[in-house]
Amino acid sequence: MQCTSSNWYSTSYKLQGAKVAPYIKASNYQTRIQRIKACHNLKNGSNCLLTESTRSPPTAKSITSTSNPFVKHCVKLRQSSSYRHSHGSVLVVGTTLIREIHEFHKLKQEQKMAVECLFVLDKAEIPEGLCDVPGERVYVSSLVMKKLSGVQSTESIEVIALMKMPNCFTDLSDDRLEVDCTRWFRCAGTHRILVLEGIQDPGNLGTLLRSALAFKWNGVFLLPGCCDPFNEKAFRASRGAPFQLPLVSGNWAHLEAFSNEVQVKMFAGHPASSNGSKPVHKLSQRLAHSLADTPLCLVLGSEGSGLTERAREFCELVSIPMADNFESLNVAVAGGIFMFMLQSELEVAQT
Repeated sequence: MQCTSSNWYSTSYKLQGAKVAPYIKASNYQTRIQRIKACHNLKNGSNCLLTESTRSPPTAKSITSTSNPFVKHCVKLRQSSSYRHSHGSVLVVGTTLIREIHEFHKLKQEQKMAVECLFVLDKAEIPEGLCDVPGERVYVSSLVMKKLSGVQSTESIEVIALMKMPNCFTDLSDDRLEVDCTRWFRCAGTHRILVLEGIQDPGNLGTLLRSALAFKWNGVFLLPGCCDPFNEKAFRASRGAPFQLPLVSGNWAHLEAFSNEVQVKMFAGHPASSNGSKPVHKLSQRLAHSLADTPLCLVLGSEGSGLTERAREFCELVSIPMADNFESLNVAVAGGIFMFMLQSELEVAQT
């Protein structure tokens, strides 16, 4: 059987009849290649994708049909949160997002971007600054690019990347508590962690992640009810922050274990007009200075109902002083103010 560069994506699915796992189900790229070779005695040709040469800069391939199974797989990754997380892959749309993530990885020099492939608009050149992005190049028609991106006009979309979910994202999918919670945020002296509770609007979530990155907070903890940070709208609003900022998705038991182990001070944003018995501190320069060297978590509640009772009980409450006729701000705006004011002095000094 001969494998050509133009038909590999559909071929990999047709092989299911021979009990070979389809592309989207395979967990390891090299293992997938070995299985296909073993079952079909494929020969290593210079124009065949199923060779060891895939580890080298790839030969250009092309897809012109929107019904291509691989295209459908990528579209579902963009549209479905459960599908994304089950496959551990994310579709990153647009030059700006890909370049920003790429430049971050180059600056940190921690690890290369885990790019599975780079979709490039047919007859277009790879945008400046992305030529050294790893991964296979696949040239696609404007119709395929439109299908992949989910936007009506592809004039501004020249490239899309299919990437593995970053190592800085941790999903605590069960109630099992770990001994070393500090590994979640990759530092023993964690100073500033943003905690989000029930933030459902993708724009708000993305803006909060972007602000946390801008003000050099150490990470974000996502409690149940939050939008998926890899949701296409949230990801776009965050400008790719989930690939640059440690994120942990867990529950209150995980958060309380982290708080006890790291000994962080727990604050929660809350309106000043609280009728409860618990006092509400006012955010001020004096309060910020008093917490400059204190590790802390800041909890922000949902857009509609605010903090849960558990958050109010577990945390000290703090409000943003406002004019008398204002009670609250948009959660993304309020979060930006809190994070700016409560930056650690160490991070500010290093800026």
